[in-house]
Amino acid sequence: MEPTPEQSPHHAYPDHWEADVVLRDGGTARIRPITTDDAERLVSFYEQVSDESKYYRFFAPYPRLSARDVHRFTHHDYVDRVGLAVTIGGEFIATVRFDRINDQGRPASAPADEAEVAFLVQDAHQGRGVASALLEHIAAVARERGIRRFAAEVLPANNKMIKVFRDAGFTQQRSFEDGSVHLTLDLEPTAESLAVQRAREQRAEARSVQRLLAPGSVAVVGVGRAPGGVGRTVLRNLLGSGFTGRAYAVNTSFPEETETVEGVPAHRSVGGIGEQVDLAVVAVPADRVPEAVADCGEHGVQGLVVLSAGYAERGAEGRERQRELVRQARSYGMRIIGPNAFGIINTSDAVRLNASLAPESPKAGRIGLFTQSGAIGIAVLSGLHRRGAGLSAFISAGNRADVSGNDFLQYWFEDQGTDVALLYLESLGNPRKFTRLARRTAAVKPVVVVKGARHSGANPPGHAVPVSRIPDATVSALMRQAGVIRVDTVTEMVDVGLLLAGQPLPDGPRVAILGNSESLGLLTYDACLAEGLRPRPPRDLTTAAGPGDFRDALGEALADRKCDAVIVTAIPWVGENGEAETGDGEVLAAALREAAATGPAKPVAVVHVEMGGLAQALAVAASTATPPGTRPAASTATRPATSTATPPGTRPAAPIATEPGARAADPEPPAPSPAPAASGGRSEGTAPAAPPEEVDAAGPPAGRIPAYPAAERAVRALAEAVKYAQWRRQAAAPGRVPEFLDDTIDEHGTAGLIETLLGPDPDPRGRPLTHDEARELLARYGVAVRPALPAPDPEAAVAAAGTLGYPVALKTTAPHLRHRADLGGVRLDLANENALRRAYAELTDLLGSPAELRPVVQAMAPRGVDTVVRASIDAAAGAVLSFGLAGAPSELLGDTAHRLVPATDRDAAELIRSIRAAPVLFGWRGAAPADTAALEELLLRVSRLVDDHPEVVSVTLEPVVVATQGLTVLGASVRLAPPPARSDLGPRRLPSY
Repeated sequence: MEPTPEQSPHHAYPDHWEADVVLRDGGTARIRPITTDDAERLVSFYEQVSDESKYYRFFAPYPRLSARDVHRFTHHDYVDRVGLAVTIGGEFIATVRFDRINDQGRPASAPADEAEVAFLVQDAHQGRGVASALLEHIAAVARERGIRRFAAEVLPANNKMIKVFRDAGFTQQRSFEDGSVHLTLDLEPTAESLAVQRAREQRAEARSVQRLLAPGSVAVVGVGRAPGGVGRTVLRNLLGSGFTGRAYAVNTSFPEETETVEGVPAHRSVGGIGEQVDLAVVAVPADRVPEAVADCGEHGVQGLVVLSAGYAERGAEGRERQRELVRQARSYGMRIIGPNAFGIINTSDAVRLNASLAPESPKAGRIGLFTQSGAIGIAVLSGLHRRGAGLSAFISAGNRADVSGNDFLQYWFEDQGTDVALLYLESLGNPRKFTRLARRTAAVKPVVVVKGARHSGANPPGHAVPVSRIPDATVSALMRQAGVIRVDTVTEMVDVGLLLAGQPLPDGPRVAILGNSESLGLLTYDACLAEGLRPRPPRDLTTAAGPGDFRDALGEALADRKCDAVIVTAIPWVGENGEAETGDGEVLAAALREAAATGPAKPVAVVHVEMGGLAQALAVAASTATPPGTRPAASTATRPATSTATPPGTRPAAPIATEPGARAADPEPPAPSPAPAASGGRSEGTAPAAPPEEVDAAGPPAGRIPAYPAAERAVRALAEAVKYAQWRRQAAAPGRVPEFLDDTIDEHGTAGLIETLLGPDPDPRGRPLTHDEARELLARYGVAVRPALPAPDPEAAVAAAGTLGYPVALKTTAPHLRHRADLGGVRLDLANENALRRAYAELTDLLGSPAELRPVVQAMAPRGVDTVVRASIDAAAGAVLSFGLAGAPSELLGDTAHRLVPATDRDAAELIRSIRAAPVLFGWRGAAPADTAALEELLLRVSRLVDDHPEVVSVTLEPVVVATQGLTVLGASVRLAPPPARSDLGPRRLPSY
């Protein structure tokens, strides 16, 4: 909306306050500033508010608004007087307003930093979390305008509004004055307010996904009159899956006399159905989609699956069409999967939804699958089907203009019907949020990700999201930090998913190998070493071994306390007649299941070669579908309540620590909390977690053993399970930032220095700091950079050495020679004036004039290991801390480790130890170990600097010489810039691309 002439040009309409939000029930609404054009909407809204709500707002009967009231509530300066409205379908459902006041409660202007706030929510929309969302947004607006406190007067009987304030997590004071409750809220965000905000976000977004996956009724819009076509195909698939709800066929071209299509009611519009429709599958040409969306929105449809193509994948015009589609759907409170989607599937017995182009629904199981590609989705579905795997849900989101992988992480976090989440992603719309959600979800169940378009430097067609410029290796490291299992191919994703869904997590890397082929055992042994596992020598059962021998050997291996996992290798065995037996795979599968069922809970995988019947038999055993005769575990994507009992035929496994720390105090009725998981992350039941000895830590069903056609694939899947299990154990006790750092950090002084260095009108591109400026800034965070004095001529070099003291180093600072000792740009251990003059002459004769070289003199540092520490801010991913050895290891070989900021003491320790060249720091080849404790402290100080001051967009310390005691920072470069916007802070809002 544009500002009207009545509004001051200095206070133009703040369109950045506009936001789409997900409400508690999963619907969406729009929050925007109120303008002078809203008079009629305000009057209409007020007329629909009950007398009781009006009384609570004005403390007296107030049946209607006067013209003066309407003018006052629609005319704002957007600084001292601000009003926001929540709209659905363009109409108001709630409003909030603040007026800046002084100490006496009278209207005021800045620098007064307090405002009086008041809310009004239409009765029909109370209980949907509207006021809570409004409070988040109006508080952010107030902070932007220099307001630090809200004051509110609430009648004691208005319990709902009191609860909104009380549960927001802000620091507050309450008193009872003149018959009303006086509330004062400090608007500075707190850890509690952020936790409350994120807990509400999780419940709302999970609920919005649940509404899509578990509809009570589905309308397929665009069903053809003749067999064939996308719409008709989807309708047939929906009916073929045994959908438990009501289905409708919709096509504006249906003849009036057409009553049914494929046996379901046929209508010319959604409005003509005359009953509630929860989900609409849209399969019409792109130019007709707006008409279909309007029809759905005006008649209460809750969500859309848009299969239609012709959007952002078609270029600029298509991107604008896609944005308009999202705006239109959200204006009606609907969320969208798509456009250009393949569809969604929910195998829950209470729903049985196949609203996709997949002709056959997968088996019911406990793996959730999200893809951004229909072709990849088809391939993965096929692969899972061949291996007998079952799914809890399948989503192919296409261009994912609205609902994304982040939303499904929110949903799967608490979905008790899903044990493992598999995601194929081609772009990350909000990497900061993804890593936060993935870390939380991975603490209770595995998250396996394949990232496509890793090296293109651009998003695939159709993905209108910000592009991150950080290297793929950094993305992978950050995913690992968040507990995500990052694999390279969809085949690996399926391999890992099957193991995690069907087997308990290993306690360590010790692997027993047994089988009837010495060669296959050796291949498996070598693969284990290559993946960093600790295999025991393979046990050769010989080719004469039968199923009973396999059973006994597997039982012994599982019982061995020195073994954490078992890989069974099998080739056809030799029968009594001397011929190879290839048809007894079922017998071997039964023997292996028997041993696994009776032994301790440890992961078992099978590598088979030409074993007739074994792969099929183990596919049944390895199926993640619910065993026959048992009821499926409860899932939040089911309409009726179902049993949460553990399926019969399960074996116990040691519990793995779940998410570190308790979940944030929840002001609203809490959602079921996942219990500690024993297998690949399953959470059974909804009761609060019991002590470890009381937890019913049900493991995976006995005998469900994944089979692999190659040793390398089985070992790689097991290695990922080992690393994930280790991450889970570590996540139970998160690291911390040592308190001693606070004594040597001047946060306030640094903020003032940065403000001075940037100036009153900073360049958006930022500016690099000089050597002295960088030294001063870093020193305020306890990072001492050894001074380097300029040496424009030999005399200046000698004078600098006299100031610093011999021995000294002479080095160039020209960009093309910096840190390039191999090119002769650095001369070390110059013990006296003669040596310094000789080095200066050699340097200038060899490489160029002093003006080109920019030489400096620096005192020598104690000998040690040269390292490099970096921190940088990526607009999409956030602040990243990096570490490596200086020179070839990091620059040529890419041997660099990365962690998200803020880094903990554990992150700093892992950074140092996770590079391949780490042994150099720990006494390699008999050398004295470097002072890694000092290095960890330096990493934490740099992390704290960029976390406290987002204006510090880049820091490089190179080289950092780490000696046996202490370290020396010889070079530093710092860049300042206005801080980039943070999409993961501030009030909840849906992304808008």
